[in-house]
Amino acid sequence: MTKLFDNLKIGNLELKNRIIMSPMTRSRADDAGVQSEIVAEYYRQRASAGLIITEATNISPMAKGYVRTPGIYTVEQVEGWRKVTAAVHAENGKIFLQIFHTGRIALPDFLPKDAQPLAPSAVKASGQNFTDEGMKDFVEPREMTIEEIKQTVKDFANAAKNAIAVGFDGVELHAANGYLVHQFLGTNTNLRSDEYGGAFENRARFLFEVVDAISNAIGAEKLGVKLSPTVPFNDMEDADAEEFYPFIVEELNGTNLGYLHIGFEETPAMQINWHEKLRSIYNGVYFANGGFTKESGEKFLAEDKADAIVYGKLFIANPDLPERFRENTRLNELDDSTLYSTGEKGYTDYPTIEQAVAA
Repeated sequence: MTKLFDNLKIGNLELKNRIIMSPMTRSRADDAGVQSEIVAEYYRQRASAGLIITEATNISPMAKGYVRTPGIYTVEQVEGWRKVTAAVHAENGKIFLQIFHTGRIALPDFLPKDAQPLAPSAVKASGQNFTDEGMKDFVEPREMTIEEIKQTVKDFANAAKNAIAVGFDGVELHAANGYLVHQFLGTNTNLRSDEYGGAFENRARFLFEVVDAISNAIGAEKLGVKLSPTVPFNDMEDADAEEFYPFIVEELNGTNLGYLHIGFEETPAMQINWHEKLRSIYNGVYFANGGFTKESGEKFLAEDKADAIVYGKLFIANPDLPERFRENTRLNELDDSTLYSTGEKGYTDYPTIEQAVAA
């Protein structure tokens, strides 16, 4: 019977437990996408996770969609991350960099020369995005040319190479939550009639080109892929998901990935238990994400419904979450107001068990 504190092998990497830290945007980088000094401390504090997956990180200037989010494409950005990997490895931790492109979710405010965002098709997302000046409506993106698609594939591969060069143990491709890769998969965001639109093979083409490019650059065993079927975040629709996502996962079976990460939270409107459906198809290491507690995560592993459990906000408020799980200690409460603020408050000042006892 698999337990949270069992070791787990992904590729050539041995994880000390199956408690995974979810990628979560925290907006502590500077305006140039360089991580601040406190970021290394934030991740160091959480190095007892079996694996840390960092916040989503921009692969190019056109990828940026949020304030104070980091990049991995300039010398300064890359060197900023080196301190993070060194700090985590000093604590015997393992860390993957999540890489992404926000596509139509970007605003001109964040892009070079107030450029129009890029997307598979010129379809505006409903809703608004956060800026330091307040909430702003999404804008209509520009449909990507074939040349821009090919360049973006190269940008993903270069980002992965940069990540490995500064000590990351691997990268996770963010193909979920309504960002660019997901936009190619979505039925309301990809209206193309060329080789990147229409049939399953075409809508999935960009995803698999990126997977292949990253795999060729760093090795497939150092790559994880995150998907989120039927998650409506960022105005996404996956009308044919019940057939399409099994097709995608079957195809991923042939890629020798380090792991597949499926993220969703059950809602009354959700018709499919995606973990149940996709776990049975995928023949590699499977990470399950979706509002788990210690108890529900333990049960999921014991019933062989996943190989590891991904925890999000619990890791923000509890830097020593695995220790708290092991000792059944009370958890710190999350301060939502500091999720995307600046500075150390709500970032590196949550106490560990030891600090709480000493206080």
